[in-house]
Amino acid sequence: MARPARAAFVTLLSTALCAALSTSAVSSARAVPESVRITKQAPPVLAPAATEGAAPTAAGVGKALAAILKDPSLGKHHGIYVYDASRGKPVFSVGAATSYTPASTLKLLTTVSALSVLRPDHTFATKVVSGGKGSIVLVGGGDPLLTVKPSANDGFPARASLQTLAASTAKALKAQGNASVTLGYDASLFTGPAVNTHWEANYVPEGIAAPTSALWVNEGRIAPGMAKRSTSPSQAAALAFQKLLVQYGIKVAATKPAVAAKAAAPVAQVKSPTVGQIVEYINLHSDNDGAEVMLRHVGIATGNGGSYVGGVEGVRATLTKLGLDVSKATTYDGSGLTRANKVPLDLLAGAVRVAASKEHPELRHLLTGLPIAGFDGSLKERFTTAGTSTGTGLVHAKTGTLTSVHSLAGYARDRSGTLLVFAIASDSVPVPKTLDARAALDRATAALANCGC
Repeated sequence: MARPARAAFVTLLSTALCAALSTSAVSSARAVPESVRITKQAPPVLAPAATEGAAPTAAGVGKALAAILKDPSLGKHHGIYVYDASRGKPVFSVGAATSYTPASTLKLLTTVSALSVLRPDHTFATKVVSGGKGSIVLVGGGDPLLTVKPSANDGFPARASLQTLAASTAKALKAQGNASVTLGYDASLFTGPAVNTHWEANYVPEGIAAPTSALWVNEGRIAPGMAKRSTSPSQAAALAFQKLLVQYGIKVAATKPAVAAKAAAPVAQVKSPTVGQIVEYINLHSDNDGAEVMLRHVGIATGNGGSYVGGVEGVRATLTKLGLDVSKATTYDGSGLTRANKVPLDLLAGAVRVAASKEHPELRHLLTGLPIAGFDGSLKERFTTAGTSTGTGLVHAKTGTLTSVHSLAGYARDRSGTLLVFAIASDSVPVPKTLDARAALDRATAALANCGC
């Protein structure tokens, strides 16, 4: 795949600078040309982007979007909400009086809530504890990205693995003189149905989502890269752990469900990436399973319990504390897979707005994890059609897609330096017009980045 021109430019510039600096290491500092010599260290944090020129107006934004919003591919029920985050005020909206099926843009509400109540540096531990004489228990801590073995294909962030946990466990057991154990596995951190009753019946069989568990590997996938999921992710994780223990010289007599005692002696543990890193991963890749796990963590952290129902209540309570109005929203899950979800556009944009505010630096991972138009995540292959190039690299947005539903919510900095937060959606797209509708959303957000109006 050809590299983006911008990436190629950065590489060439870096190469030139590195070559110049390498030369300086061999020869004297005086031999380095004055134009290349570094005389002042750059500040560790860049100054905020300046907001210059006239503020965007409803008339100006409306004019830039008028033709796009008339595109028939968007169907009868579509709208957009635009907020000037640089000046702290709404700018423009059309069709924002009603709620929309958000699809995966709902993940913004789940993940901003997780950052708020769990904090970005929090991690989840997968543990092995003593289960009594000759027994150990594998305890799931709700790590959504836990893997069997580390892989070069995992990408960012680096993940905890059962292999690392098994190696540490085997070492600890051998130090205690134990070479044979029975293995229990405990996934009791989450409660209630593992499969959301509002999901379509085909979601789990087709691998669109897994039964949500506090103990799983590879998000319940039977094999890495395959869509098919285990019907019992916790049992599958325990059996994978058993095989690894055997490889490390520990005989496992039996593997069965268990509930670890709260005071059980620890044997070994591995920790997940931070909540901030997990949130970035979920939003960049639109990870349904990760979002459902984080929903349950929000439920637990807010005292509503580890079910998806408790998670929904926890998200609503957290958003309210953040100053967002949830009175017109109806939600049933954390991923947006449920078609019955209905959310106002100003609430979707509101999650981005509070994450960008000076009052909530703990929410910044919501912004840094959003896909960048034409560059990465679920926007990597987007913004390639006519009228969208002005958004490439400038529009940062979470995507949402279900049959007849398309949405984008995020931010763009326009030509005057104004930070515009937006949410745009249609949940009445004629199926044959799916790609046309998606392109219309791309054009609309690219127009915001090019606006300066």
